Amino acid sequence: MAKKFAAMLLLFGSVLARADPGVGQSVSLEGPWSGGGPVTFATGLREQARCRAHYRRRSNDGYVVTTVCATASARAEQTATLRKIGDNRYTGSFYNSEYGVSGTVYVIVHGNTQSVKLTSTAGWATFTFRR
Repeated sequence: MAKKFAAMLLLFGSVLARADPGVGQSVSLEGPWSGGGPVTFATGLREQARCRAHYRRRSNDGYVVTTVCATASARAEQTATLRKIGDNRYTGSFYNSEYGVSGTVYVIVHGNTQSVKLTSTAGWATFTFRR
């Protein structure tokens, strides 16, 4: 299950946003993003993940993101939704039917860099992505 969760997190881990350098103004997340970071499974096992994500606008404050992530032990693909909760901040939930894993995603954007945190009962991940 740890490998399954890692793949799922990796995928979705690439969830992200892009912000304008202007104060308090957000820019579209649309398009490709990539990056990665550590995935920690509930068992304590830890692996590095690499991800690619593509965002499509769903509404004024929402996006659909398709992500592919891989670790040394697994690869996963999934789709998730994000909603804006503040300037340069997004949140959403994910479910990966292939691995039966669901959880929460939180994204903070700093210029062309995103900090992404994923949590689930199967583990957690912290990613950094860039445009």
